[in-house]
Amino acid sequence: MRCTETGLLLGLASLLSASCSSTSPEHPRDAVLIGGLLPFSGSESAIGRNIEQAMLLAVEDVNAAGGLDGRPFDLVLRDSHSSWERGLNELLALVYRDQVSYLIGPEENDLAREITLEVKDRDLFHMLPGYAAPSVARNETKGGWMRLAPSPFAIGCALAKHAFREDIGTVNSLAARDDYNGSVDIEFTTHFVALRGRALPSVTFTPGEHTYTTKIKSTFDSGADRTLLAAYPATAATIVTEWTVSGRPGTWLLGPALRTEVLLANIPPGSLDGYIGIAPSLSLRGECRVVDEAEETVECATGNAAAFTRHFSRRWNGDAPFPAAHFYYDGVVLIAMGLAYSQATAATASPSGHALQRTIRELNSPDHEAASWTDLGASMAKLRAGIPLRYVGAAAEYEFDKYGANMHHVMQRWTIDGDAFVDLAPVSVTCRTEQ
Repeated sequence: MRCTETGLLLGLASLLSASCSSTSPEHPRDAVLIGGLLPFSGSESAIGRNIEQAMLLAVEDVNAAGGLDGRPFDLVLRDSHSSWERGLNELLALVYRDQVSYLIGPEENDLAREITLEVKDRDLFHMLPGYAAPSVARNETKGGWMRLAPSPFAIGCALAKHAFREDIGTVNSLAARDDYNGSVDIEFTTHFVALRGRALPSVTFTPGEHTYTTKIKSTFDSGADRTLLAAYPATAATIVTEWTVSGRPGTWLLGPALRTEVLLANIPPGSLDGYIGIAPSLSLRGECRVVDEAEETVECATGNAAAFTRHFSRRWNGDAPFPAAHFYYDGVVLIAMGLAYSQATAATASPSGHALQRTIRELNSPDHEAASWTDLGASMAKLRAGIPLRYVGAAAEYEFDKYGANMHHVMQRWTIDGDAFVDLAPVSVTCRTEQ
């Protein structure tokens, strides 16, 4: 059945080939191809071009650093259309028609889950930089997965700690019925109860409903001190607009997917001013220090993220990278570094997905010398000489658990002021280790 479905989908892919990629189908001779599925159209299209720019910049940077012993890297990018049905077709086309061995993305959680069987059966490597990427906690002998952004566990921990420190007594959530936002909801309320707070009944909804007025009323009728809005921006904007019209009952906490210009552009001006959200921190671990251990107060500098923003803006005519773009840039570089080291130490420029995942995990041991994104020339030369290096990227100092998930120690608090996001003091992630 799966083979039949794949054949039908690939037949449809041939009809859609004109819109599959935002880049030229011509690639440099002997190029190492990295496949990506990005939302260039549809409800999430605002982020697609920005992520593409980050990946293109990463390819330019690693090629300027010598590529894979002289072989250039290049991208094969296809459009998810922000849709499961059309996106799955394009994702399978990357695997079966383009025959890429290294995948990055997609942003859509359900699409990333759907491709699991192909990654395992074909022993591919799958890099997952997106906030809503599925868990990679699996023991496999074929296929390799790596997750760069914080897990729902880490986000829920940070949200609960913020609420607890603000002396908030009761919380609930208005959460979308999808894997990611549902998981954030569960982790938030679970951690809050563990901190001896009280969780009131949460309300869930299906994105795409005609109106959310009844859901909003049910949510705030419980009288919770804070309500987490766990949703994607397009739906959240509709909810916030209806909430504003209904008189703005209650007080929001804002989920990690909502730190995007798409939300600000589609809500009534000032409607969310002063409300607090949690998102991945772009400060390096070495840029953060504990100010008060008892209160777990943390201070973090932002010099590395600011430097990457300048680098990105110079290349793309003043455009600024979205937070997610930092992780996509790093995803490309991590693959390039892993391949360079594999060629030097295992005498293969084409390791299996499982082997490449293990190599990248081992390279990013805290015991190894640091290699910054700002000096890829020297770093790639050392890797080609067989010297192991850990990557200090645009988004993080990377250190992976045994499954390939990057470990995060600090989350960023933020608020909204008019038409801009404003960073607040960060929150440490010190909840009990997830199982």
